[in-house]
Amino acid sequence: SKHSVNLDNRTANVAVRPFELEMGFQFVLHVIVSGRKINISEIPELPIPEDWMRDKLELNFSKTEQGGGGEIENVTYDKESGTAVITFLKPG
Repeated sequence: SKHSVNLDNRTANVAVRPFELEMGFQFVLHVIVSGRKINISEIPELPIPEDWMRDKLELNFSKTEQGGGGEIENVTYDKESGTAVITFLKPG
């Protein structure tokens, strides 16, 4: 757990320590389904970067275990309006 790191001709002794990540967020989405696209509204504003939110939306809607989802072509997320459009590769 202890390491020595050379920085600018100086040695720094560092130690690795575990840290706790913040708990996840749970929220309800309002969805309109139309062929290959899903329009999502009322996405709550969370203290995470926009690309993380796009990734979370993509991950959630790519899951097929719950009787829906599929391979995603594109995720467009607008933080200001709290909306997103998920476009799937295939309609369904």
